[in-house]
Amino acid sequence: MSAAMALVVQKYGGTSVGSLERIRAVARRVSDTVAEGHRVAVVVSAMAGETDQLVELAREIGGDPPPAREYDALVATGEQKSIALLSMALQRIGQPACSLTGPQIALRTDAVHTRARIRSIDAARIHKVLDGGAVAVIAGFQGSDEQGSITTLGRGGSDTSAVAVAAALQADVCEILTDVPGVFTADPNLVAAARKLDRISYEEMIEMASLGAKVLQIRSVKFAMDYDLPLHVRSSFEPGEGTWVTREEDIMERLVVSGVTYNRNEAKIRVRGVRDEPGVAARLFAPLSEAGIVVDMIVQNLGGDGLTDMTFTVPKTDYRTALALAEQTASQIAEGGVEGDEEIAKVSIVGLGMKDHAGVATKMFELLGAEGINIQMISTSEIKISVVIEEKYTELAVRTLHAAFVEDGAAAPAVE
Repeated sequence: MSAAMALVVQKYGGTSVGSLERIRAVARRVSDTVAEGHRVAVVVSAMAGETDQLVELAREIGGDPPPAREYDALVATGEQKSIALLSMALQRIGQPACSLTGPQIALRTDAVHTRARIRSIDAARIHKVLDGGAVAVIAGFQGSDEQGSITTLGRGGSDTSAVAVAAALQADVCEILTDVPGVFTADPNLVAAARKLDRISYEEMIEMASLGAKVLQIRSVKFAMDYDLPLHVRSSFEPGEGTWVTREEDIMERLVVSGVTYNRNEAKIRVRGVRDEPGVAARLFAPLSEAGIVVDMIVQNLGGDGLTDMTFTVPKTDYRTALALAEQTASQIAEGGVEGDEEIAKVSIVGLGMKDHAGVATKMFELLGAEGINIQMISTSEIKISVVIEEKYTELAVRTLHAAFVEDGAAAPAVE
């Protein structure tokens, strides 16, 4: 961020505001940003563990699942607690601040409780606070529908709130301050040689977020890309530059592979002997869609007898439901049985440079084969390759691919 006066949106996650001392530290950091001459709006999550406690209360008294509208009304109070405490902490050190809930900034969503989508924000209320010389402290994760009912945005919703607020304000930057110093080439808890990236493109970050990287929520990155809004992922506990998420043309050092990700929350289902005729795939997957189950990878193997095997992956949390639905449908469209496997993981490599380099997939497959790791399924896009393997080989696969593609890999020249 330049030294010139800027309009900055900062988002602090639950760990960053997880205690009163940490809230005071956030207040000092926000105040320092104002002292540098910037106008600041802050979006905060609930304190670490707060939402989990509220969810448990909802389930104990309301059933599992509890009534969706009342669930949203309850869990949204976690963010309201955070914004009130942070505003108090700012005011106590002499920095004017005003707390604002999602409904108070007219953050309008659809009426899908627990996973609502943002439709609009009226930035006038926030501008009024900023124009008065105060910091606007805004509750993330929440909004309201056209009927005035409180809604929540689902997992990672505070990131999405922050980017949406920044877009509505036409902010110069949206800073995502978290418990890590940026976006790494791999999980540093798994790979000691993982390094922080200075910059990464929106497209790469979307792929990495969708493939298991937990630094940013995928909806927030898509929002930022749509509005050409720079994101700066950095630590809330230490100073220094983090990772800038920006346009592809702003990336000078284009790596062949920018990151290696993994996701253990995967399960595989195989339906054997599906009749090879029009409409059977729709019949198999429609019940899963109606149940809100997201299907990821799909592989179809056509045999010579007019029958096909269809294999697909779903989140491990939805495995039992998906398996039961597949068995029901298979009794009508298949002549074989249904098999399931929860002991799998998805490992992926992501990088802009893959668009300009041949042989990346071959090298990936050879590396895994040399380690005795069998590939069960493959999925590709222009800038990523994903494979499904046995879960017990996850760490070995990630370290092997990182060593070959990132530690030993060279930067790809930018294409003019």
